[in-house]
Amino acid sequence: MIDDAFADLLPDEPAEALPILRLRHDEDRRLSAGHLWVFSNEVDVAATPLTGFTPGQAVEVRSNRDKFLGYATVNPASLICARLLSRDTGFRPGRSLFVHRLRVALALRERYYPTPHYRLCYGESDGLPGCVIDRFGDTCVVQLATAGMEAMRDDLLAALVKVVKPRAVLWKNDSSARTLEGLPSYVEEALGTVPDELEVLEAGGRFLAPVRHGQKTGWFYDQAYNRPLLGPWVKGARVLDVFSYVGAWGVQAALGGAAEVTCIDSSAPALAMVQKNAALNAVTIGIEKADAFDALEARVEAKERYDVVVVDPPAFAKRRKDLPKAQAAYRRINQLAMQLLPRDGLLVSCSCSWHLESGMLIDAVQKAARHLGRQAQIVQTGGQGPDHPLHPAIPETRYLKAFAVRVTHG
Repeated sequence: MIDDAFADLLPDEPAEALPILRLRHDEDRRLSAGHLWVFSNEVDVAATPLTGFTPGQAVEVRSNRDKFLGYATVNPASLICARLLSRDTGFRPGRSLFVHRLRVALALRERYYPTPHYRLCYGESDGLPGCVIDRFGDTCVVQLATAGMEAMRDDLLAALVKVVKPRAVLWKNDSSARTLEGLPSYVEEALGTVPDELEVLEAGGRFLAPVRHGQKTGWFYDQAYNRPLLGPWVKGARVLDVFSYVGAWGVQAALGGAAEVTCIDSSAPALAMVQKNAALNAVTIGIEKADAFDALEARVEAKERYDVVVVDPPAFAKRRKDLPKAQAAYRRINQLAMQLLPRDGLLVSCSCSWHLESGMLIDAVQKAARHLGRQAQIVQTGGQGPDHPLHPAIPETRYLKAFAVRVTHG
């Protein structure tokens, strides 16, 4: 399998030289250490003015000493003005390189996943910056977040068809990241017919993901390895799933034998999907459309108790300047959740905010516990699954934190 993944990578035929993007003195150190991004202030604009390039154009990146650093795509309007796709002079951006990248990515996923339900391509970590591909059986949902990937989408689609042979492909290009790149927002079929909802198989459960109208690609594969954290705690338990989206945590709790599960979310369409997913798995789940903070405060005031509370919010800190408010929000939401636990209960506390480091979330949990006079024990930790591999030189690829926290009195 691995040999086949690498077998197709042959040098490109000689072609016309690409335009050069030259870096300033000593601004090649980060690229040489393995990072893939070039920032606009690192470019020698006197030698190679950014205004001379068009969004999505393929370029050669060279140091001020004329050392070849790699092939990239450029966007002169973006702070991250170039992203490397290849460091080998023989392999330029294009269809054959995409085929190779996807074959290598597929080989990794096939080692870990028994069915084709996973993130097939995770951007920089899989050597395709700005490209996310989620696989739902015989259908792929693709998000392109950069001008370079948008410009080469036909080559990417051809490579995806060659490697995976999907029945259908959906462009889900409506993320906020595209605005920063000056790209339009759209959702449209690239191949075949894609229904509004696609099936996901995860840990013995069956789910429907709203790929056209849901968040991101419709499903959060990044939490798949974390949801089993509930296993030892849910049998016969009363479970509260906060920020539930389409109910992945809640349904897994019900399948694990929970006596009662309630999902809270502010989105009526998401809660409708919770009910669909509950029915699909022959379990019963209560739903409540509400702001998470308001719903928890009302339950604390009513002195309700749950054996397990899952708090899996959207990113509270999307930018570094949001961090102080985000830290306060994480502490508050965890403190409210703890007040609903009995003398010995489980809190699953998550964060998908890259700017919030693991230690910051642990600190928020600990401060919440001490404020309430409780003891917190982190009994398990989780992060992204193997379909979201971390790039050692790019800390931005590591964003997900999940802690199973036992909360006791005294």
